[in-house]
Amino acid sequence: MKIKIDQLSNTIEKELKKYTKEIEEGLEKAKQRNARQGAKELRESPLTPVSKNRKRSGKYKKGWTSTKHGTAYIIRNKTDYQLTHLLEKGHALRQGGRARAFPHIKPVEEKVIKNYEKDVEKVIKGR
Repeated sequence: MKIKIDQLSNTIEKELKKYTKEIEEGLEKAKQRNARQGAKELRESPLTPVSKNRKRSGKYKKGWTSTKHGTAYIIRNKTDYQLTHLLEKGHALRQGGRARAFPHIKPVEEKVIKNYEKDVEKVIKGR
């Protein structure tokens, strides 16, 4: 491809815009894919607690989903969002003592972050 010297800056600008658009689209797909995968892993994880009460059985576990807020994707529990911190960290009991923690979010969070970083590298390298 031959370019005249006076068209060089326009051509470079056009190619940089094209590259930027490709990167933005790739990052958006990576964010969405990793958020969905994280929610799926929380739903399927054996570490995610399930209530022993028959009426509520599995409600917390089935509530994991990913949603988009602005440019970010958030993994959240749409049914029992109030329980996430209490189950993850443990809490004080009304009759004294503490409820044990069920760390189920942190391992999935670390895995999603690691996978997202790998995806970002692939997008930037153009693979």
